[in-house]
Amino acid sequence: MPDHILAIDQGTTSTRAIVFNREAEPVGTAQVELTQHFPQPGWVEHDPIEIAEAAVSVSKQAISRAGLAVSDIAAIGITNQRETTVIWERETGRPLANAIVWQDRRTSEICRDIAKGEHAGSIRQVTGLVVDPYFSATKLMWLLATIPDGQARAEAGELCFGTVDSWLLWHLTAGRVHATDATNASRTMLLNLHDLNWDPEMLRLFDIPEQMLPEVKRTADDFGDTDKSIFGVEIPVTAMAGDQHAALYGQTCFKNGQVKCTYGTGAFVLANRGTTVPIPRSGDDHSGLIATLGFQIGSRKHYATEGSVFVTGATVQWLRDGLGIISNAIETNDMALMAGSNEGVYFVPAFVGLGAPHWQPHASASITGMTRGTNQNHIVRAALESTAYQVKDVVDAMESGRASSNQPLRADGGQSNNPFVMQFQADILDRPVEVAGVAEATALGAAFLAGRGIGMWKSESEIESLWRPSAVYEPSMSESQRISLYAGWLDAVRRASQREF
Repeated sequence: MPDHILAIDQGTTSTRAIVFNREAEPVGTAQVELTQHFPQPGWVEHDPIEIAEAAVSVSKQAISRAGLAVSDIAAIGITNQRETTVIWERETGRPLANAIVWQDRRTSEICRDIAKGEHAGSIRQVTGLVVDPYFSATKLMWLLATIPDGQARAEAGELCFGTVDSWLLWHLTAGRVHATDATNASRTMLLNLHDLNWDPEMLRLFDIPEQMLPEVKRTADDFGDTDKSIFGVEIPVTAMAGDQHAALYGQTCFKNGQVKCTYGTGAFVLANRGTTVPIPRSGDDHSGLIATLGFQIGSRKHYATEGSVFVTGATVQWLRDGLGIISNAIETNDMALMAGSNEGVYFVPAFVGLGAPHWQPHASASITGMTRGTNQNHIVRAALESTAYQVKDVVDAMESGRASSNQPLRADGGQSNNPFVMQFQADILDRPVEVAGVAEATALGAAFLAGRGIGMWKSESEIESLWRPSAVYEPSMSESQRISLYAGWLDAVRRASQREF
């Protein structure tokens, strides 16, 4: 029997494939960067064809590098950048525009108008989300309005909508399956979070024809087989999950209250909230957090609260490509340590506004507190510190009104490999940070879910026994220093939020 799982991890800046064995060890990996398109300030796009072709290419490479035959792959799990919106023709599979990426802010004015109206409260109660360009619904509205005859063609059933998981599944099955999973669907602002069905009220509000939407399935489910033309044999796809939901599963946050943070292009903090939808009563929420589905296996639903920080790792990329003061991310650790302290310099990386818990789409990036003595090391340190401050903003909001917790934060993703960031995160949070033994916890979560889908792993306790941290960072900062540093951050955020593009 085949005993390996292929995880396809389609992210914002790259497409990756990892083959895992039964012991949840990565045995073959391949990755390719994804071209970023910025047609206007605040707009971010991807080429759907590039995404689909890259997913197949890295999958084949990963299997080859593992020294395996395609027939050794028992199942495929797909995990993906969420909210990114694709429209294609049902008959030909041809995308009608570039994908609008989750970071894109072109629908800010649409969202501002909706947020001021009478529907914002019902959107929150039905979908668990706040009105923001981040989510798919207004992106889809914009596409239907700008594609020639888009609305009419959608109503006639000629067009398909999907987030990246649906687009990849359509491609891998040669157009036989148009489906999504409930975690990705919960990010569209069109799904009823309570019954996990497309919500008629939301479809009317955003004028979205239901016939263009994918079927909503469970996170671990039968999503069909890949077409034989793709890999030479058919392989079952048995799991799909948005990247942060896959990471929650990959970090084995199966218990109510467990928290993980994935440090990628942005930082995404999810707390498991059990089997009850964590939507507050109307008018009773000031946290800026959203409610979402954590994962669904069988009839069992696990919900989560989430805080999405839009820009963390992308700040380091900007230091390299935009400012030119570093040549690679690795050197930032030593540069931050060389600075000794931030010397009052704060970097608010609001390149695409601010996400949770602030939700300030018009905030602009800023560096404050610079003096004649400020050098590149201080700017690098402030950039790295900004990641930890933003995560603290979210964790504090999650714990508002709850008993204080010193439960570890489980960390994964690119910046979890940076010792300075992880130590500063532990210090500013005043709680331990546990770094995942497999840094690519998103891909691991997709593999775990796919394995559950075929019975390779029978239970979550079996999966939990496979999880190990690679490092644990304990807080060592004094309370007075923590309070002072964080107060400076909050002041910098206030200043950035008062400025508009």
